[in-house]
Amino acid sequence: MNSRRFAPLMLGAVCLLQARRVPAPQPNPNPAAKPSSAAAGKQEETKALLACARMVVDQLGALKIPNARGLRFQGKVSEATALCRGGEQALQFRGTPWVDWSNYWGAGDMASLPTGFISSRPPAQRGVVGALKDLEEQRIALIKFNLFDNSGTYSQYVQGSNSVDGPALKVWPQMRLQPSNPSYKDIGGDGPQVCKGDLIRWRTVTGICNDILNPAMGSTGMLFARNVEFEASFPDRGLNELARNRHGTRLSLLEPDPQVISRRLFTRIQSSPEKCQLGYGLPDDSKDANCDYQKAPFLNVLAAYWIQFMTHDWFSHLVEGHNQTEYMKVGCETKLLDNVEQPLTPEDIQRLGCRPDDRVDKSYFAEDTAPGTFTSGGHTYLERAPKTMANTNTAWWDASQLYGFDEASRRRVKRDPADAAKMLLIPVAGHPGPGYLPIFGPGDPINPQWAGQEAVGFPDNWTVGLSFLHNLFAREHNSFVAEFRRIAAQRPNADCGLRDPARPKHVIRYKDVTADELFEIARLVVAAEIAKIHTTEWTTQLLYNEPLHVGLNGNWNGLLGENGGLLSKALSDVVTRNFGKSKDAAKASEWYSVFADGPGIFGLGSKVHGYDIANPKFTNGGVNHFGSPFNFPEEFVSVYRLHPLVPDLLEYRDVKVNPNKIVKRISVVETFQGGATPFMQSMGIENWGLTLGRQRLGLLTLHNSPLFMQNLKLGRLDSKTQQIDVMALDIIRDREHGVPRFNEFRRQYGLRQLTSFDDFMDPAAAPGSPERLEQQDAVATLRELYGQHTCDASKVITDAQVNTDGTPIDDCLGHPNGSLIDNIEDVDTAVGYLAEYRRPHGFAISETQFVVFILNASRRLFSDRFFTSCFRAEFYTTLGVDWVNHNGPGPPEMEKGTPNGHKQPVSPMKRVLLRNIPELSTELDGVINAFDPWARDRGQHYSLAWKPRPGTESDDSFARGSESVQ
Repeated sequence: MNSRRFAPLMLGAVCLLQARRVPAPQPNPNPAAKPSSAAAGKQEETKALLACARMVVDQLGALKIPNARGLRFQGKVSEATALCRGGEQALQFRGTPWVDWSNYWGAGDMASLPTGFISSRPPAQRGVVGALKDLEEQRIALIKFNLFDNSGTYSQYVQGSNSVDGPALKVWPQMRLQPSNPSYKDIGGDGPQVCKGDLIRWRTVTGICNDILNPAMGSTGMLFARNVEFEASFPDRGLNELARNRHGTRLSLLEPDPQVISRRLFTRIQSSPEKCQLGYGLPDDSKDANCDYQKAPFLNVLAAYWIQFMTHDWFSHLVEGHNQTEYMKVGCETKLLDNVEQPLTPEDIQRLGCRPDDRVDKSYFAEDTAPGTFTSGGHTYLERAPKTMANTNTAWWDASQLYGFDEASRRRVKRDPADAAKMLLIPVAGHPGPGYLPIFGPGDPINPQWAGQEAVGFPDNWTVGLSFLHNLFAREHNSFVAEFRRIAAQRPNADCGLRDPARPKHVIRYKDVTADELFEIARLVVAAEIAKIHTTEWTTQLLYNEPLHVGLNGNWNGLLGENGGLLSKALSDVVTRNFGKSKDAAKASEWYSVFADGPGIFGLGSKVHGYDIANPKFTNGGVNHFGSPFNFPEEFVSVYRLHPLVPDLLEYRDVKVNPNKIVKRISVVETFQGGATPFMQSMGIENWGLTLGRQRLGLLTLHNSPLFMQNLKLGRLDSKTQQIDVMALDIIRDREHGVPRFNEFRRQYGLRQLTSFDDFMDPAAAPGSPERLEQQDAVATLRELYGQHTCDASKVITDAQVNTDGTPIDDCLGHPNGSLIDNIEDVDTAVGYLAEYRRPHGFAISETQFVVFILNASRRLFSDRFFTSCFRAEFYTTLGVDWVNHNGPGPPEMEKGTPNGHKQPVSPMKRVLLRNIPELSTELDGVINAFDPWARDRGQHYSLAWKPRPGTESDDSFARGSESVQ
């Protein structure tokens, strides 16, 4: 059977197999929410089934994978497909820019489930499977059209090499180690470079040798990639005709003014400013302080700090906490008046509260000379982006924030002199338990602003939330070591599963493992745990609906589930042995992705018969970079600008006194840098766990950014104010790094464009409702800030997409030539995704941000051999493999009942918390997902309701008046 036709059938089959393991959701308990009569339900069911028949005839089972970028799938389906998968509700918003799958049956809460049907379960399954197929179709297109490496390999990706299609290439000379690298001679020097020996046993500090045949890939200092065409980056420079047609001369680094945008669009409006004090709270951390913010009902503050913990592992443009020594202005200078930039008046500055004298250090650039070009197929391409930046962190998901990413950062990591396999933890008076991370000492390689902080690999932007997570996972590291030591004491001569590539047949007993080896094994385990928590727990709460629960767990365990058995192994073999070795672009990239859905990405290639730890054919056999060396793209960095998640004040609680009562309201900014340590050590990790777990984080939306971040005091800055508006800086950094503006950003990623600021509004918001009025006000402000212009239909503005009729997209965006239209093309991406009021059910982020994750969240698993073909006992030990698979020592522990219809193990983060902070055991007993507010009742089927679970009815956050700002 042709793989193009078989792949969607296979995907649908494994989705249905997974769905059939799940009990059917209960019918909608609210009859008023939608028609519930049997006659109406039967009529809609009949109509939907007829539409399904039309859909099958139209599609004939084939996924749409065009060769032309402009014809790619954009998340919009035919009327028949929408009706088949979601009935009438799926037809309502097909004319909007937003994706269709979010309106399918089963993609939301109870209201998304069909009522009055003869059988309520198959339509919901059809909707969820349809959503998964749409998402997979998006991922295939992203893999095909959105990989742009800046390191010199792009011409090979386009043209291929040695009769191998570009997307099927697996080795690049640009990924060789240079002679200056200390390991240069160890892997082959001037000859063929192949990592071996101790370099392949563990995660190296600098990230080299993760890919055995491309030793430099993902290592410290490699260049950030792009997910957008090089020509589409740095639009303010107007380097090509499309960019000039798209933006005219309206853009520059400070135009439109970033501080003005921040103050007009991001500021949190306060009901009692005197109780907030610009985010700094009241003296003595009084609980009477209050800073209003719009709160997400289904995510807690722990989730906000978790993503900061993750980004510290993934990427950094800074060098030891700073950029260049040269400083630049950051706005508060101009406004748009009648579509013309005018200087701000003193009255404007006072009213806005911005600061003209703020300055910040400029970004580092690795290359800023004009890029070379090459020609292929009659088209001329840039070899790289007009400017490139280096990732000073490792790009691997390797817990480098804990363990270090270069020589200096590794020296900051303290190991226990009594057992060098463990991290050093220091007892603190009044707090029994494993202790806390030590403080930096005089000889440590740190910047002055890090003095007084806990000793960790990545200490920049330190807060009490990071302190909590670093202390937690240092304890988890030591918990694994302690369990390994316990087993070694009981069975010292037993085979621990570990092997040495230098002697692959030699059995390594528990008693043979050295402290240094055990330290590195524990790092492998902790890094895998963190990746699992992020994939199956944090992200499933961030994107809280059934399609994403199935899809994200599918990334890890496969759509066939943990018990996929022989079918899962067979599919894994097909993926790695056949598609993985193909020289054909489609098989090696697009279909590899599709067929990997069955067994899942994690562990691909790890169960091959005859596995040999010394043979790259096996150790490297499960990775796939899809023809483009792995590193994070600048656009991925951009969509992680998530500052609205953070409240201005932390609602501190005490486990022993009364978990339901807020004792203090502590300004987040007080817990910065060295201030975090006394808060953590005096108040206790268990109380901070309760504090971060109970409090809701902020919605990612306009007018909801922390006030303290707009007025952040940074003594290291060489400016009159020594302050910075972090929200304005987000905009500046995106512009510095060449991120396309919002509309072109969407087009580049295969999403529908907007044609005016009005398109940002949620079409489901009722006319005259508070939500609608708020959105209309935001649209009016966008129009004031970014302006309008008279359009010219003769100017083509993009080659990333075409109109639905196949014609080029022009400056008028479908409006009559000569119309006065919104400057929607100029909107900064960070502004645009916060302005997306229409989102899929349970999405804390926008669909624009999410589509970036679809590609990159999968790639960082596909590309990492320690998550694919090297997830074996030979590297992790038998205990390590079981620990990752079972979320800790021993057999899996199962959650009570079937949350959201799933029988599931106790989540990995919950078990990490229980294992290392046992004081929270009573609190966590009723918690399913550690990133859901711990006092919330999860209710029925992906409910977003904010109501207390049993025992928390008296919690202060449910008290009258606490809901004044939502």
